[in-house]
Amino acid sequence: MQVRYPANLGLLTSGLGVETCQPATLELQGPKACPPDALMGAGSALVEVPFGPEIVTENVALDIYAAPSEDGHIHLAILAHGAEPILANVVLPAVIDPGQLDITVPAIDSLPGAPSAALVRMHAQLGGQLTYYEQRHGHTIAYRPRGIGLPDSCPHGGFRLAATVNFTDRQSTGAQARVPCPTSRPAPRQH
Repeated sequence: MQVRYPANLGLLTSGLGVETCQPATLELQGPKACPPDALMGAGSALVEVPFGPEIVTENVALDIYAAPSEDGHIHLAILAHGAEPILANVVLPAVIDPGQLDITVPAIDSLPGAPSAALVRMHAQLGGQLTYYEQRHGHTIAYRPRGIGLPDSCPHGGFRLAATVNFTDRQSTGAQARVPCPTSRPAPRQH
């Protein structure tokens, strides 16, 4: 899955993900394996699981963590954790480059001998209501990371976004959208 967004968004200066989490440990142990300052966002997904002739849907929670990087790119580990009908943690590795987010969705095992589960919908957000902790002069200080910076100006017609999903059978699909420019607020009146 490839998501394209304006390259001048402030992901590198967001203050998100000041610590990292090992994807393999995250998949084995779940969220408790990661330091709190590695959490960069959250979301949800809808998964379809084949049970014989039936397809059962499962809503899964997503947690987005900073993963270690040795190549200069921002790496993410997106933990999808479901409880019913399948109790599992699956990590979706992702890489952020200016203007592009690439997410790899691995095969999601269901029942032995059955086809893999399918990710059919995903909603995720970087940033949000996160609290990080820092040590200063022997005290633990809580703070909110800055979040993703927006450009000083908005392009005519809004911010362009696009997504392409490539499937294992070599087919693909895509979508495009524009996010409208924020409306400016009038200055408060002086009395």
